[in-house]
Amino acid sequence: MENLKEELKGKIIEVLNLEDINIEDIKDTDPLFGDGLGLDSIDALELIVLMDKQYGIKLSDPKEGKTIFQNIETMAKYIADNRTK
Repeated sequence: MENLKEELKGKIIEVLNLEDINIEDIKDTDPLFGDGLGLDSIDALELIVLMDKQYGIKLSDPKEGKTIFQNIETMAKYIADNRTK
């Protein structure tokens, strides 16, 4: 699971072009939206695409994203439980 979390952090930085952020800057339990990384709704769409392309996970209900994208911990757990790739 730790490898998945590190991989996720790297992919998020790459996909969202977070130039001033390193993997070490993102804590597993930091919020991804709001006070944490400060992501917005456009970033949420990018995360949905990332999950589909990289892990074969399709989110059919956008409200699911609110729970899944709380932080790296919740994202990694969801991916580990639901990935098809």
